[in-house]
Amino acid sequence: MSGHSKWATTKHKKAAIDAKRGKLFARLIKNIEVAARTGGGDPDGNPTLFDAIQKARKNSVPLDNIERARKRGGGEEAGGADWQTIMYEGYGPNGVAVLIECLTDNRNRAATEVRTAMTRNGGSMADPGSVSYMFSRKGVVIVPKAETSEDDVMLAVLEAGAEEVNDLGEAFEVVSEAGDLIPVRKALQEAGIDYESAESSFLPSVSVQLEAEGAKKIFKLIDALEDCDDVQNVFANFDVSDEVMAEVG
Repeated sequence: MSGHSKWATTKHKKAAIDAKRGKLFARLIKNIEVAARTGGGDPDGNPTLFDAIQKARKNSVPLDNIERARKRGGGEEAGGADWQTIMYEGYGPNGVAVLIECLTDNRNRAATEVRTAMTRNGGSMADPGSVSYMFSRKGVVIVPKAETSEDDVMLAVLEAGAEEVNDLGEAFEVVSEAGDLIPVRKALQEAGIDYESAESSFLPSVSVQLEAEGAKKIFKLIDALEDCDDVQNVFANFDVSDEVMAEVG
């Protein structure tokens, strides 16, 4: 998983400064709206909303945009869309399994966009259940290194349910069962450790090791999928070594 996680972290950093910033903002705003609608508009009583707001703030989404999304989702303001979560499954180049999570108010548009991105970039759609069994829903907290050591993080989260702490280079990745995400995040806060994001994610149980050529193809596919307005997250079961990451750039 290390190569994939490092790639995801690098991409996350890059996304905050490149031309896709608007798309990233739109995704984070959607997350806030949905979290507020599902669990109420008070972040103190809705941990999922708290984390959605935290992630948006860390990515420099303007505070008034965040507040408006929270109010729309919580019913304090009119204008919220009826967002639905849909999961699509497929295979990318080199047999890489791909899970595509959409948040959409138009199922037909989402399906068409995803299918087009897949077929134009060497991928193919798969039947529901044929790919998802290779992934498990986990809680993932990203902790910037700054002044924090791996031992500090480990000590803070061990009793809260963390399963592992991975070194991603410039950050640590704390993995837990999805149900332990909030206790793990709170344990970090109580220990005075700053975190970048805390959210549930799909992690693969088996990974496909890729060389440079295969890595380029899968990155191109994921880029195309993430360009779709309805796509919130893309999960894939590939791994790439540090050497391949350096080669691909």
